[in-house]
Amino acid sequence: MALACAPARFVNYDTEYALLWGNDIVHGRTPDYDVAFAPTPHPLATAVAAVGALFGTGFLEGLFIVLAFLALGVLGWLVYALGAAWFTPATGVVAAAIVLTREPILSYGVRAYVDIPYICLLLGALLIETRRPRAGTAPLMLMALAGLLRPEAWLFAVVYAWWLWRGGALRPVHVGLVVGAPVLWALSDLAITGDPLHSLTGTRSTAEDLGRVTGLQHVPTAMPRRLGEILREPVLFGAAVGGVLSLWRLRTRGVQLAAAAGVLAVIAFALLATAGLSILTRYLMFPATLLAIFAAAGICAWTELPRADPWRTRWMALAALTVVGMVVFVPSQVTRLKNTRSALIAQTHILDELHDLAVDHLPSDPSCAVWVPNRRAVPQIALWTDRRAAVIHSAQEDGRYGLPAFVPASPAIARQFVLDPSDADKTLPPNPPQATEGVARRHWRLAGDGGRCALVGEGLTGFFVRP
Repeated sequence: MALACAPARFVNYDTEYALLWGNDIVHGRTPDYDVAFAPTPHPLATAVAAVGALFGTGFLEGLFIVLAFLALGVLGWLVYALGAAWFTPATGVVAAAIVLTREPILSYGVRAYVDIPYICLLLGALLIETRRPRAGTAPLMLMALAGLLRPEAWLFAVVYAWWLWRGGALRPVHVGLVVGAPVLWALSDLAITGDPLHSLTGTRSTAEDLGRVTGLQHVPTAMPRRLGEILREPVLFGAAVGGVLSLWRLRTRGVQLAAAAGVLAVIAFALLATAGLSILTRYLMFPATLLAIFAAAGICAWTELPRADPWRTRWMALAALTVVGMVVFVPSQVTRLKNTRSALIAQTHILDELHDLAVDHLPSDPSCAVWVPNRRAVPQIALWTDRRAAVIHSAQEDGRYGLPAFVPASPAIARQFVLDPSDADKTLPPNPPQATEGVARRHWRLAGDGGRCALVGEGLTGFFVRP
């Protein structure tokens, strides 16, 4: 996996903030969750980052890149194991192949989004429960860890605890694991911001500021489209075949468990939308992974039917139709993967050059303000130069550049460095007059004298020269 995606290797905006906040904690600073357009804090990611920061920021980014590729590998193995346990080994192989060739999953995985580890933790809980019904503690421990990455896991933990209670297997420790994740998340927010609901209110406010699609009314139309973006139409067709026929003709416990997990995932997604959170494609990667397993069942699980069953032949025909559709989509998928790989490699080079300029040429005083073209570079510059995010200014939000400023070397670089292509406003302010001065590289210009430092709090024009 790493060889296929190399030399793409960088950490996404959200996770970069987790690294920055973990580094702040290690150095005795309170993480700044209130900086403009800060992402939702994920306590587990921040805690892992804090441990990694003990070994330096260079090690920290490398650690998360390695963990990202490991998570993709673990995801493939878990999908195989669940497909084999719920249906057949062939189903597991096909399911893993489907999941690990989906462009959004690879793209988010390579960039170290927390969603892939979150999916792995929930799939691990499902695998344990499949092998040991009402296992109790182990699945809930994994759900609790998942609940420190994404709140949807809280619903899974509550429903699973109810299932244990129905079977007389619920223990006090299980209750503690159920409430542990939301309580720890709230306590983390309270300790850092004074508001135990900061993650909810802050995320909702950011969604409003960015004009994101939210609300339960958009779920029925957005969900099929987003799932189609991840899986593509032939896989969705195969998932419908595998889901309906396996529930109707096989009726095994594994099939029922998979279906229940899928229903809960959809309900959790709808609850997030109802709470005012953005309707994003990556929030649907867990149900998409379950659908991929059902799609593999649609292709392979007909072998589980008795030869005398009249639906065996019909299922075979539908499986063949699914395979034909997937083969037809192969060129499109290959093109998507190639384009994504090229884009990730280009952005890796852009960020590498930005890193070298920031480390080698910015004033060493961490109180010195710096300007970047948009908010995407804020957590990176802050982490690399041991600055607070508050002193890294986005020219896009400020309306102009101050000095020193990182200015894209060309409009093409500026377009490639947009944080989110769906942002309504991607325009940048005019370059500062001094943009032709300073240090120039292929992708960036560092405008202004690296020895000059903007006085924080004195606007965009207060400078003094360092001795």
